[in-house]
Amino acid sequence: MSSYTFKLPDLGEGTVESEIVQWRVKPGDFIEAEQPLVDVMTDKATVEITAPVTGKVLRLAGQAGDMVAVGAELVVFETGAESTATPTPANSAAPGVAPVIKTDTPRSPAPASKTDKTLASPAVRRRAQEAGIDLATIQGSGPNGRIKQEDLATLLQPAINSAPVGVKRTGQQEIKLIGLRRKIAEQMSMAKDHIPHYTYVEELDVTELEALRRHLNETQAGMRTKLSFLPFFMRAIVRVLVDFPQCNAHFDDGKGIITRFEAVHMGIAAQTAQGLMVPVVRHVEALDLWQSAAELARVAEAARTGSATRADLSGSTITLTSLGALGGIMSTPIINHPEVAIIGINKIQQLPRYRDGMLVPRSIMNLSASFDHRIVDGNEAARMIQMMKEMLEHPATLFI
Repeated sequence: MSSYTFKLPDLGEGTVESEIVQWRVKPGDFIEAEQPLVDVMTDKATVEITAPVTGKVLRLAGQAGDMVAVGAELVVFETGAESTATPTPANSAAPGVAPVIKTDTPRSPAPASKTDKTLASPAVRRRAQEAGIDLATIQGSGPNGRIKQEDLATLLQPAINSAPVGVKRTGQQEIKLIGLRRKIAEQMSMAKDHIPHYTYVEELDVTELEALRRHLNETQAGMRTKLSFLPFFMRAIVRVLVDFPQCNAHFDDGKGIITRFEAVHMGIAAQTAQGLMVPVVRHVEALDLWQSAAELARVAEAARTGSATRADLSGSTITLTSLGALGGIMSTPIINHPEVAIIGINKIQQLPRYRDGMLVPRSIMNLSASFDHRIVDGNEAARMIQMMKEMLEHPATLFI
């Protein structure tokens, strides 16, 4: 028997350290090569690292939430003589068999083992652990039996409904911010600390837009992706950015450099079970309504299920955010640093409005937008939103 030290490999894209999100093993476990070992996070992508060798786990580098530098000790194994060969790998892991690294992509079920027999995202595993649920007892409804948040919610609902009423509760819980939740907190703090936000809110009459959307969905049913409001707003943003290119930009305040982009890579802020994520639809300027809807559906589903890649979650030049039916009548969206603008969609209400001297019901929505006031003047911001309003209230102009 001999010991084998496995070091955190280089995960690419200039990564110098990664955060431990969840261990799949514990000291004393005997595991097989390529069995899931640990989930780590870099940027906003969760990366699954598998065991490089077969052996017994002797020591782990840290706990969930700890940062580990590339090349630092991650796991120490006890291995047999046959596992001690030391070929030189291409990454910075310890000498030996190179580990398998998977970046949030759907996978086939892992080999049955003592420590992990289920398919589930780190967030699902964490929630199950907090609730004292053994994932091995659940039949997942996702691909290949993957356990989803909805499966846990169904299991937990009876316990919630049967909770006693009128009992005093005195407990409290300290929760360490780790993984995606920590990344979100850091990003929001950076945005508010560094960017002087200017928010502009305008009312939109989307009655005609809703009629067009409904007509297109009815006539194209079964042939094309169903259209939500978002692809229309994506198209409107692309159109107005031709006249307001300073809003499709990044600002490096350390260097004092504004980078304007011709391509429109649109971040779509989406609330997931893991927290707020911003999957990216690339080159929206080259997509029609249905292509936008299809790509939007793809990246949103990838974010929701935890299968989004780094490419799906990075490189946006401007962001569109919507809370759908929970959108409220207005919001003050926070800019996705280092971008300089974010457009927010709020809920639709049927409200009385005067048209041609008559009071009639109309579908009304408020549009909330925030801008980096260092880069975008208030007058420019207002004119951009007014141009969007004109197009969306007369949707035929989106295609002229």
